[in-house]
Amino acid sequence: MKNVIVLPYTPQLEVLFTIIRNKETKRNEFIFYANRVIRLLVEEALNQLPTRGKTVTTPTGSSFSGSEFVGKLCAVPIVRAGESMEKAVREVCRAIRIGKILIQRDEETALPTLFYAKLPPDIANRHVLLLDPMLATGGSVCKAIEVLKDHGVAEEKIIFVNLISTPEGIESFRKCAPGATIITGYIDPELNSKAYIVPGLGDFGDLYFGT
Repeated sequence: MKNVIVLPYTPQLEVLFTIIRNKETKRNEFIFYANRVIRLLVEEALNQLPTRGKTVTTPTGSSFSGSEFVGKLCAVPIVRAGESMEKAVREVCRAIRIGKILIQRDEETALPTLFYAKLPPDIANRHVLLLDPMLATGGSVCKAIEVLKDHGVAEEKIIFVNLISTPEGIESFRKCAPGATIITGYIDPELNSKAYIVPGLGDFGDLYFGT
């Protein structure tokens, strides 16, 4: 699928997902192994950023033709669960700017409502890593993308990073932002009658933050 990148399901990734999906996994273990999956996703997201050629001189006095990233970067977690992904971003992106978007889903209608947004004033000039671990119906991420576009961010500069998606969520994402990219770890087959991902792993924010 265009602009949809799923991490290769390696033996390591299979083990990690098995641990974080297991209802018997303790919270400290869930956090540790979820962080490992998030780190892999963020690293793949950085592969999608534009680069340009750059030649440097090595300590041996030789020239090396390599590359460097082009443009500025910003991470925007969808509060609260998306904040669990900040640590991995900060570990690989030095001095990155962070924005926040708070969107809550009505449990009866499954429709999203925007409560709060705080973004860097120059976000329109940055590439944006939009962070949220679970993509169910796609309502929350589409609302977040709407906010980013209202602040001047081009779809082509938006990379949505998440752990688990559904076909319905991906379809919604592609309709609301056909120019954006999604990086996901796994596509689960369906949603249940309450619009929860199945088999999923439950409420990611509750598991990660212990609430």
